[in-house]
Amino acid sequence: MDAKAIKKALGESGLRCTPQRYAVMAFLMAHNSHPTAAEIFEAVNQMDPRSSRATTYNNLRDLVQAGLVREVAAEGRAARFDAKGMRHHHFICDRCGSVEDVEWYDVPRPALRALGKRVLRECELIFRGLCAKCAPRYASR
Repeated sequence: MDAKAIKKALGESGLRCTPQRYAVMAFLMAHNSHPTAAEIFEAVNQMDPRSSRATTYNNLRDLVQAGLVREVAAEGRAARFDAKGMRHHHFICDRCGSVEDVEWYDVPRPALRALGKRVLRECELIFRGLCAKCAPRYASR
């Protein structure tokens, strides 16, 4: 996503395109490594030392609420963030906490009666287990 597309996405979502918000979004679009909020702050702060930790964290919250960024919660570890591009699921390693993209496939939605008065926004699968790096080490024990 180029600069124009990022600005357009922010505008369409109802968010102002501030320099700090743009920097967070641009970093996430350029890095598909699922960084933590702290890693995003460090990178953005190196480019613009005026950017504060609170501003970075608030921008991440706003981007998640606007649906432009996905927060991937890893139990007992810092949440990781992923700019929504192509639809995909996630795999989280139980041992090292790495987060990897898994090809998207449609998940059957529950029957409306099962949801009651809830409104379903999104359905995502998170696979958990051992990544390719950790699996051989675990098996050799």
